[in-house]
Amino acid sequence: MPARRPARPWTSLALVASAATAYMVLTNGIPAMPSRDGDDGSNLAFTGTIMAENSELLLKNILQDDYPEKSIHSYFSPARLASASRNEDKENFDKMKAAFDACLDEGKARDLGDEPLNRILDEIKKSVPSWRRSGYVKDTVLLLAKQGIAALIDSGTGADDRDPDSVVVTVSPPWSFGLPSKERYEDDTLLEKYRNMTVNVLGAFYPDADKDVFSKVVDFEKKLAAVSPSTEDRLNVTKYYNPMVIDEAAALVPELEIQALISELAPKDVVVERVIVASPEYLDALSGILKDTEKDVLEAYFSWKAIQSLSSYVESDSVKPYKRFRNELTGKEPDSAPDRWRTCVRHVDGGLGWILSRFFIERAFSAQAKEFGDTIIKDIKTEFVKKLNTIEWMDDETTKKAIDKVHNIIQKIGYPTDSPDILNPSKLRGYYKSVDVSSSAFFDNTISMRKFEVGLSWSALGKPVDRDEWGMTASTFPVFNVDTPAYLSYGAFGAVAGHELSHAFDSTGRHYDQNGNYSDWWSEGTVKAFNERAQCFVDQYADYTIPGLDGKPLHVNGWLTLGENIADAGGLSAAFQAWKSRTEDREDQDLPGLSFFSHDQLFFVNYANWWCGKTRKDSAVDSIYTDPHSPKWARVLGTMANSREFRESFQCKDKKPTCELW
Repeated sequence: MPARRPARPWTSLALVASAATAYMVLTNGIPAMPSRDGDDGSNLAFTGTIMAENSELLLKNILQDDYPEKSIHSYFSPARLASASRNEDKENFDKMKAAFDACLDEGKARDLGDEPLNRILDEIKKSVPSWRRSGYVKDTVLLLAKQGIAALIDSGTGADDRDPDSVVVTVSPPWSFGLPSKERYEDDTLLEKYRNMTVNVLGAFYPDADKDVFSKVVDFEKKLAAVSPSTEDRLNVTKYYNPMVIDEAAALVPELEIQALISELAPKDVVVERVIVASPEYLDALSGILKDTEKDVLEAYFSWKAIQSLSSYVESDSVKPYKRFRNELTGKEPDSAPDRWRTCVRHVDGGLGWILSRFFIERAFSAQAKEFGDTIIKDIKTEFVKKLNTIEWMDDETTKKAIDKVHNIIQKIGYPTDSPDILNPSKLRGYYKSVDVSSSAFFDNTISMRKFEVGLSWSALGKPVDRDEWGMTASTFPVFNVDTPAYLSYGAFGAVAGHELSHAFDSTGRHYDQNGNYSDWWSEGTVKAFNERAQCFVDQYADYTIPGLDGKPLHVNGWLTLGENIADAGGLSAAFQAWKSRTEDREDQDLPGLSFFSHDQLFFVNYANWWCGKTRKDSAVDSIYTDPHSPKWARVLGTMANSREFRESFQCKDKKPTCELW
């Protein structure tokens, strides 16, 4: 799917929980990106994998079944729709099913071979002559950007950090350049393996070209990676928020013609005069690198970006070396692949996700579940306000604003009824009107879906921020059940929801005031007290290590993971207190065979069980460099060490948390 948007906080005050789920919540801080944890789920397995498996099996059944014409078991049932709406509802279903069927047809994909990808490569070739003469590469960068492929830069739209009701353009370095992180380009053995594979794949598409040019593509990537910011800086608002007038940004790297590039991506009636440049240093260095790069190498680089981005959607011998390398890079068997139906469920969820969500909630969601999810989050907000009122290191004025911020958080539970309204077949049909789908054209369907997502992002310019927009579909990670004991739901769903709410007051979220503005709203004394306590988390998690690929210990980056570690501690404490308050007048039910645990202890057991899992060594190493979350086992050990309630529940000798903020 399209390249990820530039790394920057979502500044709308919203707390999102999807169809009995909560994995990403937006609270004026770094968003926990929705993820299946490693493409096909085989890089990592944890309790959430089981949840995802259950959801995917249900989605598979929906996509394999016929339109539920006579279903009446849910208040979302098609049988309850008016005749005209039912017809449109079936049209939406048929469109979704056609996309699924096209993806399943591997035989057709093998028959087509490289042909669909060659069409894209031919478009790139046609765009080349202009910049070969002029040195300005805008046309090719634009061609790729419209298809969700980030080459040289990534660009997108989102809420302005200092004016969260306004949409602004952000220009940033790409999230990756070929290898998973900039650090991996320093591994000479891996780099040569990557180089040989790159030469092999590009040689298959361009057998008459100079192979030395293909080798230089990897050197070019390495130069770009070297001047790109660290992951830590990418996620630091004080580093990436650099507003500039567009002429000033364009002057940093004239070869990109940024003003013309953005003008072509933006709606025709919108004039963009200001952009956020996530790394001015990168753009400045990029200009020098482009001047020193041979045009043949640059042309090959653009083709390589397209091949990397689109290889998953073709079946041919030409791209096999890249697929094998990608598997080996994450520690899998070279020729391993997920079940095709899984690939296709994710394809539909990624490209027509709100249509799929409409039929998912009919089978999986209830009014009772929505009400229960709302209750948990309201309870956690209440407890967080109580916490803020007892914080001694925060001055009274800052405390008042912080409490206002909690009250301003908007809860979103279950599914959207705007942007789009997934229960309105006509509006849902209109939302995806521009997505062309055929039951026999998997690759073309993918391109259409990508162009739709890119267009949707840029169409937001010139309008107020859409606070009704959701960032995840309805089937993502169910983590509570209305029929289980409350300590289980609060220990899992509640802790995750509390975690996300705590992001409003972590090392990044604290920079945003009660209205979502990036501002200095904390007093100097409060900032100093916060930083002293935050340093404890940095030092604590930096002591955790995993085995590096060279056999030496690789330390967790305490600064990169600071926000998530703070949110884990604050969220767990708020969830525990919320559960205790909710059940103080009634006894929760016991779990058979686990009577040797108290209910308090089972709350923490279920929290820890949620994060229990295994990760492939290669993926674990990549995560140290790129993931703002600590390894899952460290999230258990570190958060328990920082929980006063855990220490009291298990009668630990020392009741004082290792680190504590909220």
